[in-house]
Amino acid sequence: MSAKSILVVLCICTLPLFAQDAATDPAGGGTALASMAKLKAQPAGPTPRAIDGKPDFTGIWTPDRTFIYDISTSLKPGEQLPIQPWAEKVTKEHMSKDDPEANCLPAGVPRMAPYPWKIVQTPKLIIFLYEGNIHTYRQIFMDGRPHPADPEPTWYGDSIGKWDGDTLVVDSVGFNDKFWFDFAGHPHTEKLHVVERYKRPDSAHLDYDVTIEDPGAYTKPFVMHGHSAIAPGEIMEYVCNENNQDVSHIVGKDNRK
Repeated sequence: MSAKSILVVLCICTLPLFAQDAATDPAGGGTALASMAKLKAQPAGPTPRAIDGKPDFTGIWTPDRTFIYDISTSLKPGEQLPIQPWAEKVTKEHMSKDDPEANCLPAGVPRMAPYPWKIVQTPKLIIFLYEGNIHTYRQIFMDGRPHPADPEPTWYGDSIGKWDGDTLVVDSVGFNDKFWFDFAGHPHTEKLHVVERYKRPDSAHLDYDVTIEDPGAYTKPFVMHGHSAIAPGEIMEYVCNENNQDVSHIVGKDNRK
C-alpha cells in the first residue's frame, strides 16, 4: 500500500486533523497506515526547484501522525482555545458517529483524512490530491486572480496562492460550515478564512503553519502547525463509501477512551 490584527500563536495541535483512528479503521485505513508506518525514512537532500526557480512541492506526502485528538487538552499552561461559548457547547454535543469525515465526506481545510496525499505543481496552478475518503482534490490558483466576490460555500473553499520568497502562501475563503476541525468536533462557520504557509526545507520534509480566522466561532485568530514527510510510491484509489464499517462502531465522544 502507498505510502488552519495580532495573531496569538497557539501550538494547540498539528495537521492534518482527522476523524478516524486509522490504526483500527475497518474501512481500510488500518491497512494503509500500518503499511506507511513501516516505510523507512527517506534521505534528505537539497530542496528541489521547479523550472521557474521556486521550491518544487511535487511529491507524495504522509499525513502528520503526531496529531493530538482533542486540541483542548494540548494547550500550553494558561492558554485557552479562543472558542466562542456557542461553539464550545456544540463541540461538547458532537458525537463521533456524526463526524462528516467518518461518514466518508470531505475532511475540509485544514483537516485531512489520515492517508497519503499528493501535490502536483505548475507555475499557474497547484493541485492537492487526497487518497482518503472520496479521492478528492483542491485547486490552488497561482495566476494572480482574486477570490470571487460571493463564492459558493464548498468543502474546500476557494484557494488562491502566491510566493513569499520560498514559502507558498495559500489564502482560502468560501467554505461551508459542515466539516469539523478535528476528531473532538470543533466547528466553524462560513466566515472561516484560512491562510496556509508551506515550506520545503529539504527534499524529504514539508512544514506548514495554518492561521485560522473565524469571527463566527472564535474570538481571535490562532495558528496550527504540521509536518509531512516524502513517501515513495503513488496514491491509490480509496473509496470510503465501500464497506465503510466505521459508524456502526463509533457511538460516543471518543471511542479510544
